[in-house]
Amino acid sequence: MISRILPFLLIALQAFPLAAHAEKADSDKEIDIRCDYSVNDDVKMIRTCTGNVILTQGTLIMKGTKLVVTESPDGWDFYTLYAPNGGLATMRQKRDGGPDLWVEGEAANRITYDQKTGVASMYEHAKARSLNGKVKTDEATGPFLTYNSLTEIVTGAMSPDGVAKGEERPIVIIQPHHPPSGASTPNSAPAPSSAPADTKGK
Repeated sequence: MISRILPFLLIALQAFPLAAHAEKADSDKEIDIRCDYSVNDDVKMIRTCTGNVILTQGTLIMKGTKLVVTESPDGWDFYTLYAPNGGLATMRQKRDGGPDLWVEGEAANRITYDQKTGVASMYEHAKARSLNGKVKTDEATGPFLTYNSLTEIVTGAMSPDGVAKGEERPIVIIQPHHPPSGASTPNSAPAPSSAPADTKGK
């Protein structure tokens, strides 16, 4: 029984559910794309942007060297963002639940983002981290990661189809969410004094 369970654990791993929900209003915002060169095919509903690409939609920011935007018949966009040679494709998006909560992702090959489902997929040497301000709270790395911005769950696998294709495996690092041992907390009260009572005059 153990021999059947272990391979599954190595192939697919739900990394960490992030608190609250992602910024759902992003899908309703306009898409702003900055690049060096772009081609629009209005017949096939495909837009290709190359060179120093920066896509912004609400709080979602994606950066890479090439972006292909495909529009579905029902009006939803699908982004494929490619990393530069020797560099990374990156994304950053605000999360609900606090004024400065974020998720960041990166990949050595490409990042895809499905506007309809809110799922980002990161290919090759992928990394996803949750942040509270500038403080990293959780991080996952692996050959293939997905981030669901609606449920805020990161899933790691050894490949998109779940089949091992190399030595790299998903790794999860979770920071402690409680004060270090011995540290005082805001609600902690001072310990009662152990000094002997004054017996003068008794």
